[in-house]
Amino acid sequence: MGRVAAAAVALGALCAVMATGIAGAGTSTTATTISTAKDAKFGTILVAGDTPVYILKSGKACDATCQTDRPPVLLPQGVTTPTAGKGVDAAKLGTTAADGGSLQVTYTGRPLFWSAKDTGSGKPRGIGSDKFGKWAVVVPKGAPSSNSGGNGGSNPGSGGVSF
Repeated sequence: MGRVAAAAVALGALCAVMATGIAGAGTSTTATTISTAKDAKFGTILVAGDTPVYILKSGKACDATCQTDRPPVLLPQGVTTPTAGKGVDAAKLGTTAADGGSLQVTYTGRPLFWSAKDTGSGKPRGIGSDKFGKWAVVVPKGAPSSNSGGNGGSNPGSGGVSF
């Protein structure tokens, strides 16, 4: 009986963390506006609030296990369209169906995710590979990049994807 009670308490704590935000990220699990921010390594990247967003470049789909560390960027309940903030082409934003009837924000048709490694400081820490594939920040095509030699190109450097 004690194990059941402990499991119920642990499950309740996990639900509370997911309802209020990403553990350690200082970010809610929902966003309405996708904007751009400058990063020293990648140049201009997509963010929700001040937290970088990522795409899964290759590999498997990001299932419930994956979403523990890579929560999907979801629209708040009742919102059906993401808003393009500064530097974002509204025509490239969209949604896809997510678990529980939620809508996940997409960019050029690719689902967006957060990383539990990010602290909300705007510095991407969630780049890399895991058993689901390769994760990259999104560099809007045509946005200035720090690796472009100052020519206004769209070279995202290592760990960024331009589109």
